[in-house]
Amino acid sequence: MRRRITALLLDLEGTVYQAGRLIENAAEAIAALEAGGIRVGYATNTTSRPRATIAKELAEMGLTVDPARLFTAPRAARQDLAARGLTRCSLLLRDSLREDFEGFAFDDDAPQAVVLGDLGEEMTFARLNRAFRHVIGGAELVTLARNRYWRDADGLTLDVGAFAAALEFATGRPARLTGKPAPEFWRWALAELGAEPPNAAVVGDDLESDVAGAQRAGMAGILVRTGKFLSEELAASEVRPDALLDSVAELPAALL
Repeated sequence: MRRRITALLLDLEGTVYQAGRLIENAAEAIAALEAGGIRVGYATNTTSRPRATIAKELAEMGLTVDPARLFTAPRAARQDLAARGLTRCSLLLRDSLREDFEGFAFDDDAPQAVVLGDLGEEMTFARLNRAFRHVIGGAELVTLARNRYWRDADGLTLDVGAFAAALEFATGRPARLTGKPAPEFWRWALAELGAEPPNAAVVGDDLESDVAGAQRAGMAGILVRTGKFLSEELAASEVRPDALLDSVAELPAALL
């Protein structure tokens, strides 16, 4: 690394853990980083589970994380929508995520905004079409992420970005992104960590969302060869990571 890193934002799925298990030696590496004076936060576009559930799952895997250090796309969306007075929303999200939108009115008749996240197999034509009609009728389309796909236990799987693109195409209206790699997301997470971009890095398995997004925000972008990493995608891309590691287990050797 050509710069001194004092704060890290780690992606979760595919970077810290995969298929419900921590990446080998991930917990030990994170402990070493923190012992070495590096502040560690977790930046995730996971939109299927609330922050409290994510923290509980990580603890069960063997990694204890302060929920305040979990920077999630739903949490960012709530702040963004509230700041703009859009508190009457139609949520294309799993019911469990409603706790991240406490204080909002859930309106499927005349919402101010449609909030799009991961519904998995619960995403139906009827739900997508209802969202289309709301946006055509004037509601703002807010997407928690633009990730095209992710690696599930049984292989690569469509992610939120595919449905956001469908609604944008059908309505002719751009979606407002609140998760990674939106610049506002990175500014918010770094402010919470008390860090500045020149001394911060993002670590993830997504070349565009994690690495390119970090670099555009003035941070270093570190790519790991776990999760959905594809060597052919890296070879074909103009994006060049500041570091390429086999896994997060190599972070202490690279940064300390």
